[in-house]
Amino acid sequence: MATTTLTAETIGQTISENEIVLVDFWAEWCGPCKRFGPVFEASSDTHPDVVHAKVDTEAEQQLAAELQIFSIPTLMAFRDGILVFNQAGALPGPALEQVVQAVKDLDMDEVRAKIAAASDGQA
Repeated sequence: MATTTLTAETIGQTISENEIVLVDFWAEWCGPCKRFGPVFEASSDTHPDVVHAKVDTEAEQQLAAELQIFSIPTLMAFRDGILVFNQAGALPGPALEQVVQAVKDLDMDEVRAKIAAASDGQA
């Protein structure tokens, strides 16, 4: 499965309409981004059930600022519309595979309970 390009207009709908979405924040001038690109593409072929999306931080500067992307590449993973992973730096293939498996294996009821407990504690 090929990767999808996201923009400020499409990111919200993509995250809300798909169970698992991985987002690679990158830029053309970024060396580590270029090295991570093929790893990310290979993962999209291995996991057709996971949306692999890319955000060009040069074209989408406002979106990158809103999501507090301070270094690239940055990988974010969303499951059921919830941000469950956020890490800067290029990952090697085996590490990306671990992230994908960990996101797939999450108990989302437990994740939602933890979010609810954290927000109750802050109220």
